[in-house]
Amino acid sequence: MFQPKRIPIVLILLGVSALFRVSAQEKEDLMLYNNWQYYGDVSNTLYTTLSQRAFKQLEDRDEAISRLHTAADWEGYQKQVRRKLNAGMGEFPRKTPLNPIVTGVIRKDGVRIEKLYFESLPNYYVTAALFIPEHHKGRLPAILYCSGHGADGFRSEVYQQAILNYVKKGFVVLAFDPIGQGERIQYLDSLGHSTFGSTGEHSYPGTQLFLSGRSPAYYFIWDGIRAIDYLLTRPEIDGARIGLTGRSGGGTQTAFIAAYDDRIKAYAPECYVTSFGKLLRSVGPTDAEQNLVGALYDGIEIADILAVSAPKPLMIISTTQDYFSIQGARDAYRFLQNMYQAYGKKDNVAMAEDDAKHASTKKNRESAYRFFQKHLSNPGSDTDEKVTLLSKEELNVTPDGNIYKLLPGHDLFSLSKAFSEEIFLKKAQGVTNGSLANRNIREEIIKHSGYEKHLQGHSSVFSGRFHRSEYAVEKYLVKGPGDYHIPLLWFKPENSNCRVVLLLDENGKGNAGGDLADSLAKEGYEVVIPDLVGIGELGGGYNRGSAFIQNVPLNVWYLGVLTKMSPVSLRMGEIQLLSDFIRSGKKPCQKISVIGQGALCTDVLYSALLDPGFEEIFLLDPLISYRSILSEKYYKTKYILSSVPGAAANYDLPDLIKIVAPVKIFIYNPVDAKGFPVDSNLVMSAYSDAINEYKIKGKMNNVSIRRKDYNSLFVEVSDGLKLFLSLQNN
Repeated sequence: MFQPKRIPIVLILLGVSALFRVSAQEKEDLMLYNNWQYYGDVSNTLYTTLSQRAFKQLEDRDEAISRLHTAADWEGYQKQVRRKLNAGMGEFPRKTPLNPIVTGVIRKDGVRIEKLYFESLPNYYVTAALFIPEHHKGRLPAILYCSGHGADGFRSEVYQQAILNYVKKGFVVLAFDPIGQGERIQYLDSLGHSTFGSTGEHSYPGTQLFLSGRSPAYYFIWDGIRAIDYLLTRPEIDGARIGLTGRSGGGTQTAFIAAYDDRIKAYAPECYVTSFGKLLRSVGPTDAEQNLVGALYDGIEIADILAVSAPKPLMIISTTQDYFSIQGARDAYRFLQNMYQAYGKKDNVAMAEDDAKHASTKKNRESAYRFFQKHLSNPGSDTDEKVTLLSKEELNVTPDGNIYKLLPGHDLFSLSKAFSEEIFLKKAQGVTNGSLANRNIREEIIKHSGYEKHLQGHSSVFSGRFHRSEYAVEKYLVKGPGDYHIPLLWFKPENSNCRVVLLLDENGKGNAGGDLADSLAKEGYEVVIPDLVGIGELGGGYNRGSAFIQNVPLNVWYLGVLTKMSPVSLRMGEIQLLSDFIRSGKKPCQKISVIGQGALCTDVLYSALLDPGFEEIFLLDPLISYRSILSEKYYKTKYILSSVPGAAANYDLPDLIKIVAPVKIFIYNPVDAKGFPVDSNLVMSAYSDAINEYKIKGKMNNVSIRRKDYNSLFVEVSDGLKLFLSLQNN
């Protein structure tokens, strides 16, 4: 039988001028789910699959709660939750001098306002204002006020209404700007506005922190702790009567700060408290700092964050039409009532609610005033009075309304970068972290990704065929590792050489009309092009949260942060199942090569840890390292869904290449986190250990690296041996 001469894959790759250019074939129907209506909205497959894991974790937690009855039971549970919260957050830094600076004083309507900033960490400045009753006697109770998401921070009218009312009732109030808001905006555009908005100011750099294994909540909590430190330096303050409150994102800060600082006497989170079960079924995970690393994995509900402070006086403030589900808030309240009842302090927990959307209402504000008047021993009128509001400019601490224009100190990105660089330094010195210090690094990385082995064999549904010149295109749905199917196209040449290429395009099989797949098929290769979870027909994301940046649903990735099941772990399972599916045909092709393109190159490397039996691996435009994401202030978020939270604390992408050696691997045009080709010196440095591993195993011809111009040879090992730039194909 005639067999066409096979052109090596590497030559086809280099010969195609536009690897994924869409041709006239794009008019063909490349979709599958439009004929399978039963499956509904498959664009949220990634989110629903991760949610199923979360719901199982919550069920396990609820089962443990059902066994708590006595005060001793609750005390043991409380200690357990506290240990988990402390472990997940990590140790806070040593306290350094606050170095407070008062930049101005305003006197208006019986209130003295000191505008100030202090250093939460060295060169990390927090802008704030201290509101003091003008004619007070003795030491007063204080309220630390946390602002919700909004560009103006505590200067917004709704926050001023509450702050100034507290002052009229005899409280001192310290209000401070969260990082990324007010006068702490970090990403300024040419007009001086935030590039990402207040939520993006948290989630964009916060995602980098998650990659290093730290929740961005760490810095929000620390700012609150240091704000309390500042309050205790003031002669006007009674340190035994400090309250804490805030709405929305400020409600989150309130709950978190109270969990980590025992100096708070009473606290009232507003428009935040709900349950994870309700949150995941509604808006989904919200901004980065509202998610704690591994919380659901550790069986921690939102109510548990409040439980660690019991029986400290607590009021949950909610609205019935809030996107933070009122039912979830009521469920949390009932849970806490049981706990406080067991402690004999049932009067210390309360709930206020009003019929409104995500808002501060007069009724709820007055409930909060009464709560703090009672528990901070400061009786008086609880009426929400009319107050004289100040302009944003009046309350600005700095001349230009931005602390970074006055003092070029740290922001959340630079703190994240410093934290990650410290990790990389320890790694270079041979200091590893946690379980990944074990010898079987391959197994530990697989476990750390959240991958779970799926015992079921593959199953598939043939869904149609159409023809092109020289090959047919078949459609299949292949059972995935969760409750879903992977849609794919299988190019079958008339004269197949029975060698299969698994082509993983970051844009999905919608690019199947491009030159690369067409060229491979015409040379006799069978080509399988799937939509992995989160991509193509299985993509789109759960675009209901506030962390949708550059069209990437970071909120979905945060669900992986909470559950310790990354999207990468699901794709690892998918690639393994696809490999089995390819080999299961009537005339199975045993030789499989895999091509990863763009962000999916990372997923290919992780899947290689499972040893799916690939003969060759080709990485086109791969991200060179996690370190690149952590070092770029303006990175492309598309690389995040192919990243494992916490990975950078233990290993980097070149380490995966070292582990899978001596598998044949061709690396074409490594890029940085902005998508730009990487300088040759950096490439040599990044891949040196991996290349050396191939040398040690006597397989130098199995690894190749080529620049985008693919005429320049630039990788050398220490003995001067230059790497040949094509793979061996026999």
